[in-house]
Amino acid sequence: MLRGTARRVHGDDQGDPLDAAQERRVRAVLALGGVPQSDLPDGVQQVRLRLLERTASGQEAPRDVSAWAAVVASRLAMDWHRARRRQDRLGERLAALREPAHPSGEEASLLSLAVARGLDELPAAQRQVLVLRFFADLPVRDIAGELGIPEGTVKSRLHTAVRALRDRLHEVHEDGVV
Repeated sequence: MLRGTARRVHGDDQGDPLDAAQERRVRAVLALGGVPQSDLPDGVQQVRLRLLERTASGQEAPRDVSAWAAVVASRLAMDWHRARRRQDRLGERLAALREPAHPSGEEASLLSLAVARGLDELPAAQRQVLVLRFFADLPVRDIAGELGIPEGTVKSRLHTAVRALRDRLHEVHEDGVV
């Protein structure tokens, strides 16, 4: 009984934190969560990594590694769907930019170039929040959390960056480029 418990907490004898049964359970939870077959190995590796990180940080091993791994796998499946939806929305936004109601090919190319140059001219911190907000479609709260800065700082940087980019595009437009 003691050996079985140690094995359940520490994985197999080759140093893998998940034994074969736990890995099968993680795969099943990921698959039932809608993660495609091609992404299952990555999901299993993410669960392993999180277990190893937990151990390396000095936290106690979960009492029931199998249950803990299943919960982590279910969260990974939800994250996969969120990322997929975000990617789909980004694709829709990019497709909308290509619709005929927008400038012709040459005008669109000039506008894209002006936006790219405007982004390059922004300070790195402003460019970072602008890209995360409008291109990665992340909410202000998530950007603040990921960057470890207050929401007000994110909003301030966004405001300043948008104003600078808008001014840059107006300059380019007045010069007759766009």
